[in-house]
This record gives sequence, structure tokens and C-alpha cells, in this order.
Amino acid sequence: MATLAFTASSNAQKQPSLKQGKWYAEFITKEANIPFVFEVSNSGKETVLTLTNGVERVPLQGITYKGDSIFIPIQDYDAQLSGVLHGDTIDGTFRRLFATNDPGVSFRATRTATPRFISIGKPIANLDGKWDVDFVSEKGESKNVGIFSQQGSKLTGSILTNSGDLRFLEGVLDESGFRLSAFAGLSPYLIQGQFIDENHFEAAFITSRGKQLIKGTRNKDAALSDPYSLTQLRDGYTNLNFSLPNLENKLVSLSDAKYKNKVVVVSILGSWCPNCLDEMSYLAPWYKENKERGVEIVGLAFERKNDPEYVRKVLSNLVKKHGPTYDILFAGKIGDDKKVLPEIDGLKSYPTTIFIDKKGNVRKIHTGFNGPATGLFYEEFKTEFNKLIDELLKEE
Repeated sequence: MATLAFTASSNAQKQPSLKQGKWYAEFITKEANIPFVFEVSNSGKETVLTLTNGVERVPLQGITYKGDSIFIPIQDYDAQLSGVLHGDTIDGTFRRLFATNDPGVSFRATRTATPRFISIGKPIANLDGKWDVDFVSEKGESKNVGIFSQQGSKLTGSILTNSGDLRFLEGVLDESGFRLSAFAGLSPYLIQGQFIDENHFEAAFITSRGKQLIKGTRNKDAALSDPYSLTQLRDGYTNLNFSLPNLENKLVSLSDAKYKNKVVVVSILGSWCPNCLDEMSYLAPWYKENKERGVEIVGLAFERKNDPEYVRKVLSNLVKKHGPTYDILFAGKIGDDKKVLPEIDGLKSYPTTIFIDKKGNVRKIHTGFNGPATGLFYEEFKTEFNKLIDELLKEE
């Protein structure tokens, strides 16, 4: 019996375990290594790995082991970090599980308090404030807005597009220029830039798929196109007439009694879309606080696959994690919007938010969503959103 107990104890000791503390990691891509950082905590019941980007915290749970391998699910995006765990290191791969035969992106992680970037020397310029940011490609240039905050050599910020924002970027600015990166579970980003002069920069925007040139010009009045001007109803239409299944497979329509004589917000989303999740993080608590005023929200989810089991899994995870108490309907695959919403002159972005008055008429359509990482732009959206809802509720 003593021998058996000793053997069992020895085997238990060999079971790998992700150690608590701060970790530094790098994705290994063709263009550059993209750094990211995370912290591991253990409450005694469960180990949690928390991705960190500036003030953003993304907890990953449900970690499992098999032999010397570790598997870290990223439920929000149907993705996974996996690899071989040896003490204080992980040699692994980030894979998007929804993609068939995804080769993944290699990464190496080490338990250490090493920062995301190490600054060298003093900053040679100031990136703080608003910038016009152009993404340059063979098709031309796309106009975007950069908003950055600099404290000494520390740098945070985001880049806003008419579809949404790049979320929470974090990095440094030093004698060589500036570097920013982020990884929240879907796609790693790295921006490496140099100043041309105090009001202009050029940088490389690097992802696991490749590299793109971006150009920046300081502009305190930098702004995107009016998000209410980009998506329109087709001529001759005033309302929406979809009938789609909810998670219980019951068909839901705006003609249902639940929505009659109420202001309705239709959120067009995807469980795979980071900016959609940011919007839901705002709408879910807002709805709980305001639903008694005579307002409803309904989410139309366009997903990567039509497979019922897959859809049930990703939408159930979405509801469980983000807690919307309004209807979430399955609208089909990405790109099915022309069939489901023929009244709309083509979606330009996920998310898109449609405001409907008490008579069922579409009054405004908002393209994209710039979330908490965008600071004042996010605050402006919330102010405009509440003002519009208040105006619609006052109408007879």
C-alpha cells in the first residue's frame, strides 16, 4: 500500500500546472514577433489566465491539460491557445477553431515580469492626442483616426475606423520611435512607427497575415465620417420585416406584441466580432436599466457557419458571458444580410445599429461601434445614443 501511495503521489507531481504570476509572450510571424502579456491566478478552484492590454482585462477560463500539453480556450472567438508546458515556459500555437485546417500562429511564453516593450532612451517626439491615420494598400488609402495617450515613455490608445476600433493598444515611445501591440483573443496586432517630424509619422501595421503601411498626421480635429450617413434604407422601404429564430428556435418578428408601440434598437452583430462584443457590453446593462421605459433591443447574429450545433454553441457562450436579457436571433451566415434584410442597402460593418420608432419605422442607422478604448469617442456615442432614444420615446 505504501508503494502504491508513493507512485500515485509521484504521478500527481508530474501533472503540469500553469504557474501563477506575470508572463511575457511573443507570437512568431513572418514580419516580426508580436509581444503580448498575461497574468495567471489560481483561486484554488480554477486557474484563470488574463490577457492584458492597457486597462483591458480578458480572462480565459476552462484550462485543461493532457500529458505535458496545455489547452487554453478563448470562447468569445472560438479560438484556442495550446502548447507544451515545461515549468515556466509554453511553446505553443494559437488557432482559430472555426477555420478548417488553420495552421495557426506559433508563440512562446515565459513566466517573467518582463514588460511588453522595453524603452531605450528618451522619447524623441510626442504622440499624445488625435491623428489622421491612413492605411495604405494597392487599392488606395483608407481614412481613419488615431487617439493616443502618452505618459513619459508609456503609450496607450487605439485606431478608429468606420467599422470600429482596434481596441486597447499598449506600448512605448522612445529614441527609436514607437511600438504598440494588443492581443485580446482574436488577432494579434503590432504597430512599429517612426516620426518624420513632430506632426507626421510612418509605421508598419503587422498582423499574423502580413504587413501594411500606415501614415499619421497630427490633427486635433480628426474625425471619421458621420456613422449615421453610411448605411441607408433602400428606396420605397420604411421598416424591417424579418422573422428569425431565437436560441429556443422560436421565430421572432418585430410584429410580435413584445415590440408593438415601442422604440426598438436592432443590433446587427456576430459572436466573432470584437466591436460587437464591446457594443453588447454597453447595451446589455443599458437595457436592464431602461426596458421599463418602453424600449426593446433585439440582436441579429450573423455567424461563420450555418451548422445548428455550432450556432447554438457560440451564441450560448455569448449570452452566458455577456448577459444580454434581450432576444438574440440567428440571422444566417456572414454575408446573408442581403437576403435577411433586403430593406437595407448593404451592410457596411459589423456591428450596425438600427433605431426604430414606435410606429415601426426605421429612423436612423449607425454603422460601426467605437468602444471604451476610444475614450471621448465612446463617451460621445453614449451621449448621442441616449439623446436619440429619449427623442423617440417622447414621440406619440
